[in-house]
Amino acid sequence: MPGVKRKQTPVGESAISKGFKKSKLATNGTTKSKAAAIDQETVTDSDPLEESNTTEHSGDDDGISGPSENGEGGVEADLPIREPKPSAWALASRVEENGAPKGAETSKSSREAHAKQKTVVLERKAAKPNADSIARSKKLWERLRRKSHVPREERKALVAELFEIVTGRVKEFVLKHDSVRVIQTALKYANPDQKKMIAKELKGEYRGLAESKYAKFLIGKVLVHGDEETRDIIVPELYGHVRRLIKHPEASWILDDIYRGSATPSQKALLLREWYGAEFAIFKSDGGPSPSADLKSLLAQHPEKRTPILRSLHDLINQLVQKKTTGFTMLHDAMLQYYLNVLPDSEEGKELVELLKGDEEGDLLKNLAFTKSGARLVCLALAHGNAKDRKQILKTYKNTMKTLAFDAHGHHVILVAYDVIDDTVLTSKSIFPELFPKELKAEGQHELIMSYITSTNARIPLLYPFTGKAKAYLPQEDMDILSEIHAIRTTTSKKDPETRRKELTTALSPSLLPFVAANAEKLIQTSFGCQFTCEILLGAEGTKSDALQAIARLASSSDPTVQKSLLSPAASRMLKSLVLGGRFNRETKLVDYADPPLGFNDILYTKIKNDIVEWATGPNAFVVVGLTESPGFTSLGELKVKLKLGKEDLERCVRKDDGTTSAGKVKAGGNRDELQKLEKAGRQGTKILLGKLDT
Repeated sequence: MPGVKRKQTPVGESAISKGFKKSKLATNGTTKSKAAAIDQETVTDSDPLEESNTTEHSGDDDGISGPSENGEGGVEADLPIREPKPSAWALASRVEENGAPKGAETSKSSREAHAKQKTVVLERKAAKPNADSIARSKKLWERLRRKSHVPREERKALVAELFEIVTGRVKEFVLKHDSVRVIQTALKYANPDQKKMIAKELKGEYRGLAESKYAKFLIGKVLVHGDEETRDIIVPELYGHVRRLIKHPEASWILDDIYRGSATPSQKALLLREWYGAEFAIFKSDGGPSPSADLKSLLAQHPEKRTPILRSLHDLINQLVQKKTTGFTMLHDAMLQYYLNVLPDSEEGKELVELLKGDEEGDLLKNLAFTKSGARLVCLALAHGNAKDRKQILKTYKNTMKTLAFDAHGHHVILVAYDVIDDTVLTSKSIFPELFPKELKAEGQHELIMSYITSTNARIPLLYPFTGKAKAYLPQEDMDILSEIHAIRTTTSKKDPETRRKELTTALSPSLLPFVAANAEKLIQTSFGCQFTCEILLGAEGTKSDALQAIARLASSSDPTVQKSLLSPAASRMLKSLVLGGRFNRETKLVDYADPPLGFNDILYTKIKNDIVEWATGPNAFVVVGLTESPGFTSLGELKVKLKLGKEDLERCVRKDDGTTSAGKVKAGGNRDELQKLEKAGRQGTKILLGKLDT
């Protein structure tokens, strides 16, 4: 290279090195004589290389071979050889004789090359169909998508112009990643007629759009912004193609979205029936008033089709599981239908359970737990499984318990694990440390427990060991699943259910009793908190004195917020249950007392005995009634004496019809109309107290 003096190489080494390069450059058509001539020429040229001129090359030094006069390959000295274009790295590495880099020349050529490339790209875009329309629509989209920066009138004008462009040409816009966003924005701001126009223009193309990487999102937008007529245009176009689409990498997701969120029950049934075989993709109805995907009824009508239907269903399930696409609601519904129609102890049933356990990453079981059908399938697998199966399934949900607790379906898995796993130590160690992480300090744990209590789903796994199947806390769906599991449990579990429940409450109590003691004031402010406090104090195992004292102190508090909270019906019911020392059983019409007795009656009475008449004539009159009926209440005689001394106040409260309020202290901070409503309810308790005094 110019300006760089290389170290001289011995003649022999140079000749051998250059001879090797020359022989490599010769093509397959080079004759032995020409190769020998090249080698001879190389050997004689033994001058050391001090500098080279990169602007001139001889034919022998070029690696390009061309045709010779005799038809053989090779490089002829008299043929002009074009120098190959040097790479960017080679250009950057060249230097001038004076040592200065050729940066200016390289930079100039690079800018020219980029400018030329941009020109070519623009020319190609301009040559495409609808180039001008797409370019203009993208300009409008750039403005429209900034919702908060566009005035209403300007947006209307932009949308009108956008629809002038896309009307009649929607199909030409939807298959490109940029222009399909224009259509989505048009749908977002369109009026109902414009939305329906877009949906109708795409009629007949929805199956193809579902398979498109970009257009599949448009189907979701059309369904979200459309009506029932739009839905009935889209869904039927998927009939007959479900088995293909559910395996497609793009279409599977939009198909499952439609199945889960948009399709009607009859449309869902038609889509799911196609999993049972090609016959169901062709014949849409089985003669009934509406199509059904219930496999049990189909097999009852056609028992001879049992084998091909189950084989078709299993094959498709297995394909999706092996592909790791296990998050589809449709897949979970199909798996449940399969499991419900095979015997758990049969080879078919065992094979499906092994399929569940065989997923090393556990994604299948985790995904199943968050859908209705999937959670039921996991619960059935736990109920029918042996101890080893249950342990493996429970282990799969490690680091997922908190998420399961908050989910509408996921908490079913926790409840069933409580009910069917005989090893309560395993259950406690697998579930409770995740619900109450030890790495959190007491304050952090209390905040987490409070979030459980205020959630309609997450509070159930905390309350269930203490309450059992209480209708007050369990939705009907939970009751149905637990009833089904309890019927199976009689043949698959050995431990007595009551023993199992007590062992779980013993493990759970140390985390909950300190929480109640430290957060009593917050708990009484909500109905969920009052219910939780009552159930924990009645059912927990261990020392409860701190928590009971914390609740009793609130009754004598002068804080208006606390007093207002105690006036609520939920707080009144909580205090009455704690005073009685048990829950009222609606079936037996008796109170199921806690063992050992709480003794809250004496604790509370010491706090409110100076204001007992105000309590007896206010919204919490039934709490005083509870004191008179509570077994083991040591101050019953003193209470009756105080009530007799205030009998006139009690009678006045019962006769009162002017809407005024009594018992001023406990009414602090309350709304007048609300207090009148609460007093009216409490007045019934006052009547009962008067009746007890007269006897």
